[in-house]
Amino acid sequence: MTAETTAETRWLTAEEQCIWRTFLAMTKQLNSALARQMQAESDLSIADFEVLVALTDTPDGTVRCAELARCLAWEKSRLSHHITRMQKRGLVDKRACPTDGRGALVVITDRGRRAIEQAAPRHVETVRRLVFDKLTEDELTQLRTISARILEGLDGELPE
Repeated sequence: MTAETTAETRWLTAEEQCIWRTFLAMTKQLNSALARQMQAESDLSIADFEVLVALTDTPDGTVRCAELARCLAWEKSRLSHHITRMQKRGLVDKRACPTDGRGALVVITDRGRRAIEQAAPRHVETVRRLVFDKLTEDELTQLRTISARILEGLDGELPE
């Protein structure tokens, strides 16, 4: 770090640093708790669950690989490896895209649908207990507003 960079840096105040560290600790612990719950109560990882949610959000349970990677904010290689593992467990299939020879589709299987249908109620209850039950209606509105504003600012920040 050069002296010029240090002089231009807008350092966090003590209060901002406390807010930032509290936010990071909260997100890490929340993600960890959700992952532990998912693993303990189902045969799914939290990553499996994310993929299956994205697939069940479509009418036919099918999503192009590139779109799924964008939706999950995953690198294409991470998605490819994960889909391969899920295929071996019978949760999804991968098919050639009929409209684009270079593209591929990920399709939820009956087994994948049963797995998410079993896991989702317990997951939702955990989310409700850890987040929604702790906040007032006003705080939930603020959380939505703050989260949306930060996400808006991140649009385009991540590499494709």
